[in-house]
Amino acid sequence: MALSNDIKQMRQAAGLSQVELAERAGVGLRFVRKLEQGKTTVRLDKVNQVLALFGREVRIGKKS
Repeated sequence: MALSNDIKQMRQAAGLSQVELAERAGVGLRFVRKLEQGKTTVRLDKVNQVLALFGREVRIGKKS
């Protein structure tokens, strides 16, 4: 759930509404809402589209 809170905080700090974030990231408003609500089954590529606006990305690494 930390990722959802981080994205919401970054969006608010940037002064963006959910609609504006969705438009700038090229994702749907419904996706942004679900992402900020902490839905656990979101597409990683879309998450990274949103995070790219803030110069960040999520990477999945191998566990040793």
